Amino acid sequence: MTQQLFHLNLHDTFFPPCKYALKDPDGLLAIGGCLSVARLKVAYANGIFPWFNENEPIMWWSPSNRGILELDEFHVSRSLKKALRQLNPTVTVNTAFNDVINACRMQRINKEGTWINSDMLLAYQNAHEKGLTHSLELWQNDRLIGGLYGVMQSGVFCGESMFFYQPNASKLAMWALTNWLRRHNAHFIDCQLENPYLTSLGAKVISRDEFLTRLNVAAQFNVPKTMWLAQTLDDIYD
Repeated sequence: MTQQLFHLNLHDTFFPPCKYALKDPDGLLAIGGCLSVARLKVAYANGIFPWFNENEPIMWWSPSNRGILELDEFHVSRSLKKALRQLNPTVTVNTAFNDVINACRMQRINKEGTWINSDMLLAYQNAHEKGLTHSLELWQNDRLIGGLYGVMQSGVFCGESMFFYQPNASKLAMWALTNWLRRHNAHFIDCQLENPYLTSLGAKVISRDEFLTRLNVAAQFNVPKTMWLAQTLDDIYD
C-alpha cells in the first residue's frame, strides 16, 4: 500500500483511510483542517487523533501499533493499594474538566513541553461542552490532587492526558476510570501510544488493523446518558 500525506480543508470532516498513514513518521496521516467538534468526532470514530506542537500545523495520526488497556487487565500493585489507603481520595467525573485539562497542560509544560497547545485546549473544552470529552477527578480535603481526561462516544474511552499533585494520584485515576468503564460494560481504553508508565498499569500493544476492527465493534455501544453526568463515584475501588 502506497503511503500518502493528505492535506485537509476547513469545509468538511473528510479523513482518508488509515491504511495510507506514513511509515516515517509512523502513523502520520494528514495535516490541516480544523479542530471542530464535528471533525474530532469523525477522527476518533475512525481511530485518528490530533497531535502537534504550538506553531505547527494540525497533524492527524493513526499509528501502526496502538497502545490499549483491557478493562480486566489493569494491574493493581501493592504500592498502589497502599497509596489508596493513604490518600483515600474522593473520585468525581465531569465536575472540574477545565481544571483537569489545564493541570495536564501545565504539568507537561513544566517538564518537557506539551501537545496541549492553546488550540487543543480550546478544542477539547468545546468538545466537553458538547458531551464528547470527559474528565475524572481525585480530591483530598476538597483539593484536586489528580485526574485525567479523554474522549468517549462509543465503547472505547480514548485517553488524552493525566496529571498528579500527589504521588500515584494519576494511577489511582486510571484505576477508577477502569472500574467505572467496567461498571458500564464498555470495551477498552485507547492509550494511543505505548510508554513504560502505561505498560506498568497493564497496557499492551495491538496492530492498527486489530485496533480498527475492535473500534468498529465498539461503535455499537451506546454510552449511557447518566454515565458522564457530574457526580461522585461511590465505592469505585471495590
